Amino acid sequence: MESNFCSLNDSEDLNILISNPDERLRIERTKTLFEEIRASLNNNDEEDRSFWRPVLPWGGVYTIRAGRKAISCIPLYVKVNLKNTCTIDGFLMLLYVILRDNQTFPQELGVFLGREFVEHFLYLMDSYDYTTVKMLWILDRMSKRQYRSAIHQSALEIDLFGNEHENFTKNLEDIMSTIQESLCTNWGCPARFQEFLKKTININPPHELPHRDPIQSAVDQFFCTKIVLCQEFGCSGLREFSQRVFCHGPPPFIILNMQLWKSEELSYVPYHLALSQHRYSLEGATLFNKEEHHYSAAFQIDGSWMHYDGLRSDNLILLNKPPELLLLSSLVYVRCSDNK
Repeated sequence: MESNFCSLNDSEDLNILISNPDERLRIERTKTLFEEIRASLNNNDEEDRSFWRPVLPWGGVYTIRAGRKAISCIPLYVKVNLKNTCTIDGFLMLLYVILRDNQTFPQELGVFLGREFVEHFLYLMDSYDYTTVKMLWILDRMSKRQYRSAIHQSALEIDLFGNEHENFTKNLEDIMSTIQESLCTNWGCPARFQEFLKKTININPPHELPHRDPIQSAVDQFFCTKIVLCQEFGCSGLREFSQRVFCHGPPPFIILNMQLWKSEELSYVPYHLALSQHRYSLEGATLFNKEEHHYSAAFQIDGSWMHYDGLRSDNLILLNKPPELLLLSSLVYVRCSDNK
């Protein structure tokens, strides 16, 4: 039987999503969401802590008006129900804080994700239009293979259950892309010269804890030169790897995938990293709850740490100390300016 429900046509529906602000939530405000968060941190009067309202709550319901270009549906209004959005929520929160806390980063990120995307992302976050923020990411950044969709009672359900690095980190284009070249010493090697391109930074825990910071050591290992036995069939040469470098210069921020690390290997998390001749400082982290299969995030503003959890009613709370990173999914570092 032919369905009466529309399907989302990514490119055209994205234009509808961002080109009709009159039909989306519009809030005239003198402060950005980031400025309100910062102000609340500096306000010790409990009566004035009105900021503590839900920010990027889990899930969401997005209403699409029928009869628009590329959307011709029955009934007049149809709904998109979002489920298991924690796989993008924490990183969306971190991305917003990073962009608002660093004036030049929106322009840099716009080179990779598009200036229009970055501008609308910031506008929607500052307007508290959180469901539209998630729809913007899904339609603009994710492929349809990365989520499940089905029709339930005249509503389209989009389920983002899965891994946050698949749903977010891998959709950041070439921001963190690195390249490493290798050359085999054997002139008869069938693939003497090779290039290895990676779009994300996956660091492996050490087999034995080093004398110095294990995370810095793992990052150094990811970027360093090395000589190993050539793995090409029939070749007995040595393969020399050059230093790994960023393809497009040092990115404004980096995400370290920490899912392979155990808690005992993370007794110390560095606040600063030396990375490819640049200095980065810790901005936040994402955490994973195994029992709930749920992601949350922590970030710092002006030295104060906050914990974001979209499932909770008070989902953005102030921490008296950095969170205990027992179930760590990622660490997020931002590039320091030259004067820091």
